[in-house]
Amino acid sequence: MFTGIIESSGEVIATRKDGSNMEITISSTLTPELKVDQSISHNGVCLTVTRIQDDTYNIVAVAETLQKSNIGLLTPGEKVNLERAMVFNGRIDGHLVQGHVDSVGECVSCTPKDGSWEYRFRYPADFAALIVEKGSICLNGISLTVFDVTDTEFTVAVIPYTYEFTNISSVKSGSTVNLEFDILGKYVARQLSLKE
Repeated sequence: MFTGIIESSGEVIATRKDGSNMEITISSTLTPELKVDQSISHNGVCLTVTRIQDDTYNIVAVAETLQKSNIGLLTPGEKVNLERAMVFNGRIDGHLVQGHVDSVGECVSCTPKDGSWEYRFRYPADFAALIVEKGSICLNGISLTVFDVTDTEFTVAVIPYTYEFTNISSVKSGSTVNLEFDILGKYVARQLSLKE
């Protein structure tokens, strides 16, 4: 489990196809604190550390992950949002996030707002029941509050700290982002569907 509060960033050093999987090498200041078999959120995708060497570590994304996220589009030199799994003896500053990406969204616009930025995203209508006005969404691993929600689009506001500390600053119109909808909404929607 994660909170959607980005802890650090990493840089993609290399990617390599391995059958239907993709192995990714990441360099990060977090590397010395990691261990093999640890779960880390990469742009909102929970992936397991498989190897550590010096200041780099490796992760493997399987076909299902590559199909439902934009992890397979990463290239060397790109910045990746990182968050280690949450510890259950502290505050949850974001919201409960599993690191299981539901879909990819597309940036429709980015509008500077004199000290902040508003991003508008398009998402598949199949997920409309899982997003509510002033609810939470995890976008590239970042916990954000949504507003101006429709059945296919929503807006988020980004403060300067988040803009500078995460890779949201590289998101432009046409860019894709990983989306994870709120887990509580998923459980409610599931329960309601079973009663129909």
